[in-house]
Amino acid sequence: MLLSPSTVWLEATRPKTLLLAIAALLCGNALAVSQGHFSPSVATLALVTALLLQILSNLANDYGDVKKGTDNANRLGPIRGLQSGAISLSAMRMAMAVTLLLIILSGLALLILAKPATTVLLIFVGLGAAAIIAALAYTLGKRPYGYRGLGDPAVLIFFGWVAVGGSYYLQSHLFSLEILLPATASGLLAVGVLNLNNLRDMDNDRACGKITLAARLGPRLGRGYHLGLLAASVLCFAAYNVISALPSWGWLYLLAIPLLVQHGIQVWVTTEGQALRPMLGQLIRAAMFTNLLYAVGLILSR
Repeated sequence: MLLSPSTVWLEATRPKTLLLAIAALLCGNALAVSQGHFSPSVATLALVTALLLQILSNLANDYGDVKKGTDNANRLGPIRGLQSGAISLSAMRMAMAVTLLLIILSGLALLILAKPATTVLLIFVGLGAAAIIAALAYTLGKRPYGYRGLGDPAVLIFFGWVAVGGSYYLQSHLFSLEILLPATASGLLAVGVLNLNNLRDMDNDRACGKITLAARLGPRLGRGYHLGLLAASVLCFAAYNVISALPSWGWLYLLAIPLLVQHGIQVWVTTEGQALRPMLGQLIRAAMFTNLLYAVGLILSR
């Protein structure tokens, strides 16, 4: 079926994956709300900036994989607009440039509105630059880190520590090490999505020289690693609750555990890459639901 240009571009942004950025910002802002800090305008600009960064990463990922031949007929994932020829390389470069400009404008507006101290401002400028570089360098360049098994720690850093911890700080102008626990929990769920994607495409990635962490671990260890990510996420949320002595509402997120357990069992018993495809959407929804319940629990615990 021939898709309209607008639909092709919308799919190029991978809208389902954008829920991961929303989930992280929900967690970070809820942490601030639970301590009596919240600005709707700061939350909105932080969310816009995070979504744009993820869109840039998704576009650059497609561009790099097509240029390197990784997005080919043997790949098990959905056919992207660039891969099918519906989007040209030049059009994708233009889209990436426009997205980059919007990120810079949105990020600057966010920092102006949040008014962090000068030293912290410089730190956030550095983090923003690092996030942009990470979004582009995952598959672009001569030595993309996504082809060397370093995508997992990058996702943990930027979808966890930076997204959750950063949004919390911009709301509260406070930071403490224990905030890294829910930030890690949220980030590990995002890492799980990347790992599942890499498990699905492991054989083709290896053939194309894309040695992801899943490709290094192999199918069985990769699935075990996946279960570890899910379990560690639940435990990190719990550790923050214990340290912060949250009331019972703080444990509301435990209602999402059956979804995570069901997903983990399905991944463990599935050995065919093609059969993993629908599980990506399942995990994204489960991650969103877990973060949403945790955010609601934090707010109700005030």
